[in-house]
Amino acid sequence: MQTIRTIRLTMAQAVIRFLTAQKVEIDGDIKPMFAGVWAIFGHGNVAGLGEALYQVRDTLPTYRAHNEQGMAHAAIAYSKTLNRKQMMACTASAGPGSTNMITAAAVAHVNRLPVLFLPGDTFATRMPDPVLQQVESFQDYTLTSNDCFKPVSRFFDRITRPEQLLTSLPQAMRVLTDPVECGPVTLAMPQDVQTMAYDYPEHLFNEKIHRLRRQAPDSNELADAIDLIRQARKPLVVAGGGLHYSGALSELDDFVRRFNLPAGETQAGKGALPWDHPQNMGSIGVTGATSTNTLATEADLIIAIGTRLGDFTSGSRAMINPDARLLCLNVTSFDAIKHKGQALVGDAKLSLPLLTSSLDGWQPDGQWIEKAAQLREQWIKTVDIATTDRGSNLPTDAEVVGAVNRAAGERDIVVCAAGGLPGELQKLWRTRFDKGYHMEYGYSCMGYELAGGLGTKMAMPDSEVFVMVGDGSYLMLNSEIATSIMLGHKLIIVVLDNRGFGCIHRLQQFCGGPGFNNLLEDCLSAEDGAPRTDFAAHAAALGARSEQVTCVRELEQALARAKASDKTYVIALNTDALSTTEEGGSWWDVAIPEVSPRDEVAEARRRYDTFKARQFKNM
Repeated sequence: MQTIRTIRLTMAQAVIRFLTAQKVEIDGDIKPMFAGVWAIFGHGNVAGLGEALYQVRDTLPTYRAHNEQGMAHAAIAYSKTLNRKQMMACTASAGPGSTNMITAAAVAHVNRLPVLFLPGDTFATRMPDPVLQQVESFQDYTLTSNDCFKPVSRFFDRITRPEQLLTSLPQAMRVLTDPVECGPVTLAMPQDVQTMAYDYPEHLFNEKIHRLRRQAPDSNELADAIDLIRQARKPLVVAGGGLHYSGALSELDDFVRRFNLPAGETQAGKGALPWDHPQNMGSIGVTGATSTNTLATEADLIIAIGTRLGDFTSGSRAMINPDARLLCLNVTSFDAIKHKGQALVGDAKLSLPLLTSSLDGWQPDGQWIEKAAQLREQWIKTVDIATTDRGSNLPTDAEVVGAVNRAAGERDIVVCAAGGLPGELQKLWRTRFDKGYHMEYGYSCMGYELAGGLGTKMAMPDSEVFVMVGDGSYLMLNSEIATSIMLGHKLIIVVLDNRGFGCIHRLQQFCGGPGFNNLLEDCLSAEDGAPRTDFAAHAAALGARSEQVTCVRELEQALARAKASDKTYVIALNTDALSTTEEGGSWWDVAIPEVSPRDEVAEARRRYDTFKARQFKNM
């Protein structure tokens, strides 16, 4: 009998050694699967994981952040920028340090992005029970604050014995690298078990090279999809984020060019086609272009590729022609059957060429092709007008977007997440670079922007990363500006100060509500009111170069200085809280009270019921 060779390690040391053995093949090169570990140490992880990470600090770098949620956002953005091919791990202490990461875990879960969470946990032995920061459940002694990760993790395990790693770690990697199940993995790490030793078999730490698994479509589903497309006269393609993760951009280009297919793009799908591609109609949905949304109301077939068809894409199911058929090409069957879709389950890079070769000789109706081209030209002119500097001392978001877009180079990246900016950016931002548009809009998490920009820059160090952020998100989570300085990863940050939560203020008014608790002037305040934050001074205090500007012309000059800077540069300017690009867009289902003493709410409810009737036809 062959003797199994073993190595004696603590549980924490075994985890870290296992992570360093995971590799990925990217374009023929073998690279580390884990590009680093973000860590804020505390009593739940400093002695165990901290010691293990110190031993490999030259091969697996440990990055120290200022906020646990922020560092996890950076890890998520890193993986998103690299199309899920590489990833990072995050560890924090047993109490609030770990629960601070839960919001970020939800971001990763909703966006199907891989990140490994290694939160410190309480003592498995319970000998010093209760310990500092321990959440005690009166009815269930097995519960700890780490259980909060369960609903926002694709895989969760609590390692209560060091030998449990033998089964848990392979399962964790399965989920992190699977194109269908991909998402956050949480391995709760009791602090005493981290330090326990075990004789691990050496084969657990053999180098493992991961490659993207590609699933070909079922032949019957493929045949049905071909028949459905051949029947269509007015088709519309919806390009989703799955096209990026599949690496199917050239296949998409061939598909839409060959058949003159108009294509709209989701927030995650933006960049799959260059903005000036003849088939790119612009964004779709609630923050969509007039061109694409008009086609969606008339199309007889929607070909949705790599999208989960969220409410912002579908206009809460009230925008798309209720008589249209829906074909969903998606690697995940869970997404492929949504909205009564006819499923074509498979990898886009494998499936699109099969569709293209099988549809030879088919074309949409000629008038449909002509109409799409006309709508596209009209929308290009609309964007030109919306992003032009009007010379105001209180510019609109659209004017600021135009200035930043003009300053960005061909391979530069814009990062954003929440508020009114995602709508303006999806409509108006132009990029030819497939990674030039980085939007976290699955969870629309305020506070993602600055940390997400840091992770993006770490993944694409040769690109300028422009972070566009409102004053509300900036005040929620800004500490990773200091981290960007510490690590030497330069960001260009543009802070649009509209004195409050302007996006929700506008939504509140649309729903019939008065200005209340959104703009700072409408909030409960002391006699002197809310302070006017000096964002430039604040950023300078964190180590950045910074300045305040008053108009778009000054912004353009400041952007030139920012591009020349060798470290993070913050530009702040006041903007109009009320103005948005009126062209484009569609209804969004935000429930309005059936009963209210306000006439404005009653009128809003009547409008709401009209759209609900349209929505019902698509259910």
